[in-house]
Amino acid sequence: MNIPDNFKYTKDHEWVKVDGDEALIGITEFAQKELGDIVFIEVETEGETLETGDAFGTIEAVKTVSDMFMPVNGEVLEFNAELESNPEIVNKDPYGEGWIIKIKFSDQAEIDGLLDADGYKELIEV
Repeated sequence: MNIPDNFKYTKDHEWVKVDGDEALIGITEFAQKELGDIVFIEVETEGETLETGDAFGTIEAVKTVSDMFMPVNGEVLEFNAELESNPEIVNKDPYGEGWIIKIKFSDQAEIDGLLDADGYKELIEV
């Protein structure tokens, strides 16, 4: 299973790719495999400032609908608009074109407190 070393991870199976004080957020390969075929992604929090643990959107698969949660405090800058018409991109490329939101965060310590790749591998017992 692909778990990039340069990302951070949450116990909710989301990844965080940091670039300065911004970060892309998506779901992990493990999560998309567990969900199955993704058919719809909804994010209505663009422009909002949310706290760690707040739901920023939902992801719908053939089997279920799940909330997606903010890994750190931050402002939702952008939703990956490509996912509106092609949500299956998350199944095909969860760590690249399948990113879900871009955020601006203010506290690097929150990012540092997330799981690294090894910690995430332990969580999912890979």
